[in-house]
Amino acid sequence: MHGSFMDTRRYRLFVAVMCHLLALFLLPATVSAAPNHIAAQLVAGPPAPDGDHVTLAIDMKPEKGWHGYWTNPGDAGLGMQLDWALPSGAKVGQPQYPVPHTLIVSGLMNHVYESDYAVLVPLTLPANARPGSRLPVRVKAQWLACTDQICVPERADLGTEVIVGAPGEDPARFAEWTRRLPAPLGAPVEMALSDQSLRLAIPLPASVDLGEPHVFIAQDKVVDYAAPQVFARKGDLLLVTIPRVGFDPQSPAVIEGVLKFDRAGNGISFTARPGTVPTGGETIAAGGAPVLPSLPWLLLAALAGGLLLNVMPCVFPILSLKALSLARAGESEAHARIEGLAYAAGVIAACLALGGVLLVLRAAGEEVGWAFQLQEPLVVVGLLLLASAITANLLGLFEFAVPGFVSGGSPRSYTQGAFATGLLAAFVATPCTGPFMASAMGAALLLPVVPALTLFAALGLGIALPFIAVAFIPALRRRLPRPGAWMRRFRLIMAVPMGLTALALAWLAWKIGGEWFLLGALLFTGVVLVALAGAGMAQRRGRSAAPAALLATFAAVAGLALLPRPGPRAAHVDSILKTAPFGEEALSQARASGKPVFVYMTADWCLTCKVNEEVAIEREDTRAAFEKAGVVVLRGDWTRRDPDITRYLTAQGAAGVPLYVWYAPGRTPEKLPQVLTPALLAEKAGR
Repeated sequence: MHGSFMDTRRYRLFVAVMCHLLALFLLPATVSAAPNHIAAQLVAGPPAPDGDHVTLAIDMKPEKGWHGYWTNPGDAGLGMQLDWALPSGAKVGQPQYPVPHTLIVSGLMNHVYESDYAVLVPLTLPANARPGSRLPVRVKAQWLACTDQICVPERADLGTEVIVGAPGEDPARFAEWTRRLPAPLGAPVEMALSDQSLRLAIPLPASVDLGEPHVFIAQDKVVDYAAPQVFARKGDLLLVTIPRVGFDPQSPAVIEGVLKFDRAGNGISFTARPGTVPTGGETIAAGGAPVLPSLPWLLLAALAGGLLLNVMPCVFPILSLKALSLARAGESEAHARIEGLAYAAGVIAACLALGGVLLVLRAAGEEVGWAFQLQEPLVVVGLLLLASAITANLLGLFEFAVPGFVSGGSPRSYTQGAFATGLLAAFVATPCTGPFMASAMGAALLLPVVPALTLFAALGLGIALPFIAVAFIPALRRRLPRPGAWMRRFRLIMAVPMGLTALALAWLAWKIGGEWFLLGALLFTGVVLVALAGAGMAQRRGRSAAPAALLATFAAVAGLALLPRPGPRAAHVDSILKTAPFGEEALSQARASGKPVFVYMTADWCLTCKVNEEVAIEREDTRAAFEKAGVVVLRGDWTRRDPDITRYLTAQGAAGVPLYVWYAPGRTPEKLPQVLTPALLAEKAGR
């Protein structure tokens, strides 16, 4: 599977590069006729102190939503190409780029600039140049301008005039452009290059704050750009490990690169040569993805997360199905064990299926995360139909072998019912990620396929573990009530939480798709229930219920097929806090303002999110503390699929919501607990 993923990635990269090259070399007329999405201007700067050099700047201004590329564009894209026309005796040096930032599009890592930037080029003046003389300088520049959907090759014929000895066109702008360049590291960097990784030992004082570090390698095909970069401190030495899982890796004797410190664009440039790179150190961060704990710890966390799901409020409606099945398990020890194993098999199969689909979708370039099934409106409607049918069955509207509780039958029917109960329980329960499960599920999105699927299986085992214990421990089983007439009353009582589940799913359908989408869903749900009521009447009269059951099935399928796809969700949010929609650009601007930033990711189907909002976020004391401290609040709504939010969750090592991150000015971002206490946010703002 991992090899298949790499092949797919190589193919996408090959196609992207070939399309870009084809456009550059075969469509020059089209490019020249169309306006550029990145405006460019050649500007002459102030002379160097020696008087023999002048700095030129190619000022690049991308339109909103467009970006340009660093000298090494990453997995896709194309760096700038320059063809100079200079006065006799003049020459230019290597272009100097500001610190870029990362952008992942369809699984490919890009090194880009999404706002105004300038490429500085040193110009050596002719030896016979006299003060006051005017030297014309021209350059034919070609570059690639891209959005996250399309790329357009662009070019421009730029020119300026250098007046020898003059202060340049705009010294203040040149000072700002120079400040944005990575500072050259005045110390040697040692590297160790193997087939598996590039390891760097960068002398850097421990006092230097590394908010979100990332290393950009200037040479192409040396490292895997999208792979997690692991950073560790060992005194005043920064140790960096970058995987080399890629195609045709090169092994240069000298490597040049840029170490980015934070989102503000601070960083240093370095040159690395073979040497001794120590091991160990204290792990501090991972660029592009979090540092992963050991697999045994992750398996334990997934198991604990699964156990925790059995007591989460969002899973309680499904417990009604489990309770009836376990209550009947006292009839036969053999049946109890068979049902326990069948139930566990159903839960684990559902977790493996959901995890496998998730990994396949991500390998194909889809930006999805854990609980992705509840982000699909038709899946929500399907669950609404199922919950409504189960509620009607529990109320006695019709008789059917609902998964997990049949009133009689063969061991085979018990086994099938228990297996189906496990499937249903895991499908609905797994979106309720608990504190123990968050790190494990986040790691599953970054691990190879086999360890990732092992984590999903451990999650399923944790969900099923209490029922396996009841099935195989007679002392626990003896504590269950004996089967009897009470089960019919219990069945009616359990119709209440299942009915509440149906109401919650109807509310979610409304939140996802709006009033008309909910109306259509309720219309088809009503048709299904009427058909099931007809089936119940036929059963009570001793007639065949097959025609009514077929009608109910047809109505359910027709509803899922005919319901229109809902439009975009409304941007307005009812909140006592002053919130803004989350976005990478919004986060960068908020952090650049120097104010504290609170990012919280939520979804309408996430009960833990809603409890936290009621308990800790939507509070008057939180609002007052945030206003006093000037906290910028960014809210990410993950109810429907959102690639930007999914990328952010993955970068934070989270597979789903809730996620809360606090950005204090000048400090490393802090991930807050998934369960917030009432005073936590007010205390953070008051520090």
